[in-house]
Parts: sequence; structure tokens; C-alpha cells
Amino acid sequence: MEFDVERTALLKALQSIIGVVERRQTLPILANILLEARDQRLSLTATDLEVGIQTHVQAKLTQAGETTLPARKLLDIVRNLPENSSIHVSLSDNHIALQLPHSRFSLATLPTNDFPTIEETGQTQNLELTQAHLHWLIDRTSFAMALQDVRYYLNGLLLELEPYCLRAVATDGHRLALAEMVTELPLTETKQVIVPRKGIQELLRLLTNSDEALQLELGDNHIRATWSDVRFTTKLIDGRFPSYQRVIPKRSGGCVQVERQAIRQALIRAAILSNEQLHGVRFILGGKYLRICSNNPNQEEAEEELAVVYDGEAFEIGFNASYLLDALAAIEDSTVEIFLTDANSSALLRGTGDDNCQYVVMPLRL
Repeated sequence: MEFDVERTALLKALQSIIGVVERRQTLPILANILLEARDQRLSLTATDLEVGIQTHVQAKLTQAGETTLPARKLLDIVRNLPENSSIHVSLSDNHIALQLPHSRFSLATLPTNDFPTIEETGQTQNLELTQAHLHWLIDRTSFAMALQDVRYYLNGLLLELEPYCLRAVATDGHRLALAEMVTELPLTETKQVIVPRKGIQELLRLLTNSDEALQLELGDNHIRATWSDVRFTTKLIDGRFPSYQRVIPKRSGGCVQVERQAIRQALIRAAILSNEQLHGVRFILGGKYLRICSNNPNQEEAEEELAVVYDGEAFEIGFNASYLLDALAAIEDSTVEIFLTDANSSALLRGTGDDNCQYVVMPLRL
């Protein structure tokens, strides 16, 4: 194997796949990437047995071939090479050499036969949408995924597909995020898949807000997204996502209408003096004002008062300020609606009149 490749192009390709390579591996081969040189281009593949990313870059081939080499060492070398430089790469005696006019590096390789692939079984459903649409759905909901929860099906994002709707839902048991978009899909019945947390994080990192078409392939145990020079594959979580519709509160109580930035800034300030573990704040509702209060074991206190439009009964309710701030950051509208029933019921947040994105936050007993 022998070829020449531009440093900038190789660096971009390595940066797009490096997130899959774990720093601590049980199998040495998983610290490597698979490098294949064919048809005047390079194919770079990384996997951790759950998530796999493959990308391509143009190269000037002298001899085709394939090998595996240490991912992070290669990235560190390429990152620190001079800009706009060209790298000559050759394989000999289980070592790969990177040569420039005044530099030379030799890296040990491992057999390509040892490099794993993500097994795919069962029938697949193929869809087409834009990068921007999938990015929007994930970006509006993924923050609510659980982290290492024993309820393994919460450690991921639910994608629910209906003939005229694509929906994303995430919950960690304390809050829930839902986003949906109307689109025509080649389906006759509802289909649900749970994409694991790492897969969602890597996919979000790779996607852009462009209108470039993206091919989405849904299998029984995997999901694959393909666009331009990227092919992303991840296994699915085998489990049943909870019935999220039952968690979304009815809009039967009062509704607070408030400027999004105003309540966001008030929460940030009030949270400074909240309990470091609970991040708890109290909402005191009544009349034309909302008071946001917090305190901590050091008897330090904060109080913020906001002018709001509120049509419900006067009462107090506690929340985790971080959960509210995450939801407010995901809402795009300049004003928000917060639906509240009583001190023991969850709050429903959304942009004014916008049902495409809804956020549920459970109350906190303070």
C-alpha cells in the first residue's frame, strides 16, 4: 500500500471518526482504525463494537491495500504537521511510514482480519430526509437522555416513525423532551427504535444544518445514516421505551407566559445560591408576578421577581433549576408557556403555541 494525501483532508477525516475510539480498550484492535486505499481514495473506519463510522478522503494512489494503525497516535501526528503539507504513506513489514520533506514517522500496524464489523441482521426500512431535520430532532431532545441508568432503555433516544411524522423522545425519569416534525414517510405503521447515548452523541457531532439529503436505514438491531463521504452505523438498544404520552401533563391548570431570556437569566442567578446537590429553586405564583427563590445550607438566599401573564391559582412549587434551564435552552421562541396544575404535578414547557417541541419537568420537594 502506497499513496499521497493532503494533510488537511486527512485531518478532517480523522477528527470525524476519532470520537468512537475509546481511550481504554479491552481489545487492542479497537484502538486502531481500518485504513483502506482503493480507487484513488482512502476509506477510514473506526468502531467500538457498538458504534461505527466510516469516512472517505481523496488520495493519489501508487499501490492499493489495507491495514490498521493506532488512531490517536496518527491523529496527533497529522494535527501537528505543517498546514497545506502533503504526506507520503507507505506500508512495509507491519509498519506504516508517514514521510514529509523534513519528517518521518513509523507506526506499528495490526492485521486487518482482526478488525471487527458491526453485524447487521433482519429486514431494513430505508428513508430519506435532510441532515438539518435529523440534527434538529436530536439537538432538541438528546440532553434529556439518562446516563448509566439501570433502566438501560432510558440510556438512549427514542425515534418514533409514523407515516406522516418523525418524532424524537428522551427521558431520564426526572424530565422528558419531545420533538416532532411533519414529513411523509414510506411507512404503513408506527415503528420505534432506541438509539444508544453514544451513538446519538456521535451522530449529532457529525451532522450539520445543511439541506443535504441523508439516507436513513432502520434495521432490526442497527440504524445507519449515510451522506456525502460519511457512513454512520450504530447498534440499537433492545428494550421497550416507556409510554411517554402518559407523562405529558394535561393543560388543565394555569399557564405562565414569560419572556424566555428573562426567566432563563433569573434562573441562572437564583441557581447560584441553591443547594449544590439538588439545584432546587421555588416558583411562587400569584397575580402578575413570578418569584423565583433559592437557598442553601449556609443560609444564603436569592430571590428574583418576573412580570408574567398567569391565569391560575396562587401556589408554590419546586424544581431542579438545571432541568428548567436545559429545556429553555432548547426552545427557540422568544416567549415560553409553562403549564402548571399544582405543587405535586409536573410542569410542561413549550414555545408559545408550539406543539412541535414539548418539555416535561417533574416537581422537586424542597
